[in-house]
Amino acid sequence: MRTFILRRIIFMILSIVAATLIVFILSRLQGDPRYLMLNTGYTTPEIWEEWGRKMHLDKPVAIQYFYFMYDGLIKWDFGVSLKTSIPSMEMVRAFGPASLQLGLSAFVFVLLTGIPIGILSAVKRGSIWDAVGRTFAVFGQALPPFWLGIMLILIFSVNLDILPSGTRGEGTTGWEKVSYFIMPAVTLGWLASAGLMRLVRSSMLEVLDSEFVKLARAKGASSRTIIWKHAFRNALIPPLTFAALIVAGFIAGTVVTETVFAWPGLGFMTFQAIINNDFPVMMAAVMVFTVIYVLTVFIVDILYAFIDPRIRHS
Repeated sequence: MRTFILRRIIFMILSIVAATLIVFILSRLQGDPRYLMLNTGYTTPEIWEEWGRKMHLDKPVAIQYFYFMYDGLIKWDFGVSLKTSIPSMEMVRAFGPASLQLGLSAFVFVLLTGIPIGILSAVKRGSIWDAVGRTFAVFGQALPPFWLGIMLILIFSVNLDILPSGTRGEGTTGWEKVSYFIMPAVTLGWLASAGLMRLVRSSMLEVLDSEFVKLARAKGASSRTIIWKHAFRNALIPPLTFAALIVAGFIAGTVVTETVFAWPGLGFMTFQAIINNDFPVMMAAVMVFTVIYVLTVFIVDILYAFIDPRIRHS
């Protein structure tokens, strides 16, 4: 187990370093990085050269990369936003909690809908419940999030006037605060819930048809024991992988949902940075997203090892 964890940690570090290398190369492909990372306007040649020395552009490219990696991975300093003149990581810290709250809310919706419907559809294969589950999956994967969000606003905010149409509900508490999360969470989690439902259903069907489940039935095990103790645990690995990528994507921010509901999260921040060509903020966002994904995959690998002992000994 120790070797397994050590190997995954090394892979995680290499992945993050590779991300810094890609960002560094992209910053140099556009020409002089001073045009990307500074609000230059009109300046004197002396100030221009001084900026070059501060950014280590007077050194070889390999040395520039090591300085870049040191600033990014050790100091987490990606410069100041060209639009707001606020340090990039301060902007990430300001927008991050909104994405975290929305992402976790959407993930709860995905778990509460995708897993139970998938299990019910597999256990009741061929019944009306299976048809309902597959219909849910089809509509879930067919409805674009931007269209679903607009329709939810039209129905529940405009026509019925029972849910707020957007924002985080700053200054509210209790149910009023929760009501601001319902439509964004459903919009963000709808597609993922349908995908998780189909994956749980297919994994459960495969396990339910296996020999050890038939043996458990022949020995008189109850349906609840067969479903939850034998079938569901052995069908966990594919849904676990999908669920981990879902939560990483949710926390990292989703541009469409955050834009439709005016949700001030990382996705909305990154979209604005791209529109404004705010390269320091884009760098900070890319590195934060990379770390979130890599850490999520690392945690999933560890969970794999606990669920299936064959993995940690391979």
